Amino acid sequence: MLSRSSWLHLRIPFSYFLLPIFLFSLSLSPNLNSVRLLWVFLIIHFLLYPASNGFNSYFDKDEKSIGGLKNPPPVNKGLYYLALLFDLLAVALGVIKVSWTFAIMLFIYGLASKAYSHPSVRLKKFPLAGWVITGVFQGFFTVLICYTGINDFKIETVISSRIILAAGVLATVMLWANYPMTQIYQHEEDASRGDITLSIKLGVMGTFYFTAAFFGLATVGFIFFFWKFFSFNYALLFLAALSPVAIYFGYWFLKVRGDLSKADYGHTMWLNFISATCLNIFFIYLFLESWH
Repeated sequence: MLSRSSWLHLRIPFSYFLLPIFLFSLSLSPNLNSVRLLWVFLIIHFLLYPASNGFNSYFDKDEKSIGGLKNPPPVNKGLYYLALLFDLLAVALGVIKVSWTFAIMLFIYGLASKAYSHPSVRLKKFPLAGWVITGVFQGFFTVLICYTGINDFKIETVISSRIILAAGVLATVMLWANYPMTQIYQHEEDASRGDITLSIKLGVMGTFYFTAAFFGLATVGFIFFFWKFFSFNYALLFLAALSPVAIYFGYWFLKVRGDLSKADYGHTMWLNFISATCLNIFFIYLFLESWH
């Protein structure tokens, strides 16, 4: 459980790519407490997400690159127990430091994430169901978790908020755009295990077209969101923030169209990094401006 390989498979730095969901929820939050906010951030990004990464790595047993690990070491039983320990700590600290509601939502998220790779369910091998459920839980449900925890609200208060429901839907559409692209360099290994992912179904170029379509849909949705709940200036700033993502995506698309082998781990991670960084900067700006 304390082996270096087990800790590497938790892929804690990978949480950076999921940080925009937390910052988006934070920027919409009216009831802030700095201590509670810090605990919510730490529990989600340093316990909940790593637990999910480690658990799924244990059952996938990937030998080639995975998100956050270019050369993953072999997994062992210690990783399984370490992942469960992180899950337990997340829920326990959720109860102690935040609220029972927050902790229960963490537990539900943990169950959903385990279903992704556990052999008894293995959502990963169902292209459409895996895509839908992953997007809903990493998007909509995570917005609810973050907003509930940050503001110490009851769930009925959260789901009655039009702005949070809209934010959750938009987060899901954005995750639906990104999800197949995270699988694009794993076709060979996924197929060898019988995991027919959505990206395999779409093909390499089909994955690019699919991602572009849903990314465009999410962008239009965010423009209307900021126009309705903030101002049109924020919508324009959001477009400006995403421009580096669109530029890199177009550059990579042209490379892949000429050589399919360029649909690789390195380019995927760069797209993830640019996208997460641009969104993180924008949502931090939105938070600071809102509170100012």
